[in-house]
Amino acid sequence: MANVFVRYTAFACIATVSNLLAQRFVLALLTGAFALPLAIGVGTGVGLVVKYLLDRKWVFQQTKALTPKSAWEFVRYTATGVITTCLFWGTESGAWLIFKTDVARELGAILGLGMGYVVKYQLDKRYVFKSNP
Repeated sequence: MANVFVRYTAFACIATVSNLLAQRFVLALLTGAFALPLAIGVGTGVGLVVKYLLDRKWVFQQTKALTPKSAWEFVRYTATGVITTCLFWGTESGAWLIFKTDVARELGAILGLGMGYVVKYQLDKRYVFKSNP
């Protein structure tokens, strides 16, 4: 179980960095009212795919190749992320609205993602990857 925790935490960090780098990329290209929401959406998508692929193989020991049937697994994985994504988006957006700095926004994102990943592990274990950790 300790190895699962270490891997899950490491992959959460990798997905968080991937998310924030994708956001920075979008924000470097765009300005205006829709830049931040679009950046958050793109970052969320990037982080989701990165985390799914890492979790699937290294946390939940799903070693079979991805197939069209895996799409339903990804749908379930995404569905469990809806609640946790709301938590992440809320803390990131709230930090931005309160403090109006990129540092606060990114700290809000890190806090929200961290809390969300704790909840998401339990949901994924129960509803997505039922047979393992």
